[in-house]
Amino acid sequence: MTEKIVILDFGSQYTQLIARRVRELNVYSEIYPYNKFPEAKDRDGIKGVILSGSPYSVNEEKAFTADLSGIRNNFPLLGICYGAQLLAHISGGVVESGDSREYGRARLSSVSSTDPLVKGVRENSQVWMSHGDTITKVPSNFTLIASTVQVEKAAYHIEGEPTWGVQFHPEVFHTEDGMLILGNFIKDICQCKQDWTPESFIESTVDRLKDQLGDDKVVLGLSGGVDSSVTAVLLNRAIGKNLTCIFVDHGLLRKNEYETVLKNYAHLGLNVIGVDAKERFYSALQGVEDPEKKRKIIGKGFIDVFDEEARKISDVKWLGQGTIYPDIIESLSITGTVIKSHHNVGGLPKNMNLKLVEPLRLLFKDEVRKVGYALHMMPEQIQRHPFPGPGLGVRILGEVTPERVRILQDADDVFIRGLREEGLYDKVWQAFAVLLPIRSVGVMGDERTYENVVALRSVNSLDAMTADWSHLPYDFLSRISNEIINKVKGINRVVYDISSKPPATIEWE
Repeated sequence: MTEKIVILDFGSQYTQLIARRVRELNVYSEIYPYNKFPEAKDRDGIKGVILSGSPYSVNEEKAFTADLSGIRNNFPLLGICYGAQLLAHISGGVVESGDSREYGRARLSSVSSTDPLVKGVRENSQVWMSHGDTITKVPSNFTLIASTVQVEKAAYHIEGEPTWGVQFHPEVFHTEDGMLILGNFIKDICQCKQDWTPESFIESTVDRLKDQLGDDKVVLGLSGGVDSSVTAVLLNRAIGKNLTCIFVDHGLLRKNEYETVLKNYAHLGLNVIGVDAKERFYSALQGVEDPEKKRKIIGKGFIDVFDEEARKISDVKWLGQGTIYPDIIESLSITGTVIKSHHNVGGLPKNMNLKLVEPLRLLFKDEVRKVGYALHMMPEQIQRHPFPGPGLGVRILGEVTPERVRILQDADDVFIRGLREEGLYDKVWQAFAVLLPIRSVGVMGDERTYENVVALRSVNSLDAMTADWSHLPYDFLSRISNEIINKVKGINRVVYDISSKPPATIEWE
């Protein structure tokens, strides 16, 4: 049985980062809404619980709260920031608004030399604070184990129970001994074996898929990307010939990608059906400019194609998808606010008689790549940059037409080939071109032009939750800009996107 740490999400921007940090310690972690701790029958394997931060104050009427009576004393418990304040608040302590919001670096002092949570943590080591409230009074059974200049009760242990709280964020890179603190909690306090590895994930996932699917047939939509490819290999290991893969050319792939991807899949021994549906998608997208409408049209088109192809195969019961954790997180926040609809999230229409199987839905992108390497897949498949299901449909701002697709494919091809030639492709997380819905004046030779503008986008990230723009060499960008303008008919201006996420998203639509 897989050991796991449960993280109760109170809405913090860092909740997913906590999960990642726990997994970096080779322990499986899973995020649950703050008020949805697993029922008693589903608690096997839980070794500890972490309470996340929150955008709220514990004193606000709308603040998230939870009944922790079934957790405290039954599981080791660590409250982070809001989680620590909530524990103090419900235990009879006092949490008050500070004179000013504390955000940024602080230095630890008075670090306990005997408490297991802060064992080995250095005096004066840096931590990251992000809160407006602070704990001003704690019950008598709370023992302080660390302080800062501004926050006396920076960390505590509740005597008589395996419960700790820290008002800083150990999961954030800026907290110098943060991984040590989390490691102390995971290894020493929760006594986890730290045996959750790519190899163990493969073994447990294949076993689970065999039990889940039995002799049922599965149809899987391939995109050529790492997520769907790893999903295909896992399913193939579990059910072999009962898996049929469908690769749809919706006319919104990168240049020559349809032929290249089919060739790359040949060595995997997969049963792949190629479907040319370009004209079908172009027709459906004619005149549509709204990005959400485009996503839904493309998503529905995929489902319709899958449904038609699946009906040609007798007794298909499942649709495989390469859904990963950021897909789920971005589609619906804990507060119910939709950021954007995602092509891999949202289920299937009632008239499509297929159930979903999503082997990767709880993995982050870099974890998927590690699994791919453990499956002995080709590096060029594993290291391929993320590519959205709607493809160039969400990289062509405004209406999608065959001519605009041609322009973007050619410009994008120049950019990606250039990155590979310069040895930069594997140094950035994702790179692509975007065709803007504007035209600009230019001069070519002695003639005035009025042509399209393309934006180049390149970011560095670990999991798509946050991203920073890539600081590509100026000489490289200059060469690529000149090559695009000279070789791609219809473009006379190239710009480079230097926005980070947040506040921007990685994709433009």
